[in-house]
Amino acid sequence: MAVRKKAKPKRKKTPAKRPAARKKLAKKPARRAPVRRAAPAARKPAARPAAPRPAPVSPESMAPPGERIGVVTHYFSHLSVAVVKLESARLRVGDTIHIRGHTTDFKQRIDSLQVNHASVQEVGPGDDFGLKVREHAREHDIVYKV
Repeated sequence: MAVRKKAKPKRKKTPAKRPAARKKLAKKPARRAPVRRAAPAARKPAARPAAPRPAPVSPESMAPPGERIGVVTHYFSHLSVAVVKLESARLRVGDTIHIRGHTTDFKQRIDSLQVNHASVQEVGPGDDFGLKVREHAREHDIVYKV
């Protein structure tokens, strides 16, 4: 059986009280805001001597390290595997390649090649293949055959 709630007694409303009239006081001079001073500047470390400038780049170092054969299309960092799109030439296990890009520049010998997760000994023009690399490669890096 449900219990009936008791009705709360209503309060009587009282009229709002008006604030008492204030006496006018003589004006006081305005207070000045306190002056805020900047914290003392921290000491700067002694200036280091300028680093030596790198040697000028010779035209020989700008030349490609070999024949351009392809481009890195993807890099899997957790596996250290680069996917390369071969444009020209044939590539075999045991060949040496040079991968060069904006921040990449290294040589390595090919130990294994994979096409569609299957190991192969040789790839040809137009093939996409996976290649285990020893350094970080980035998309759009150029692959040269040395």
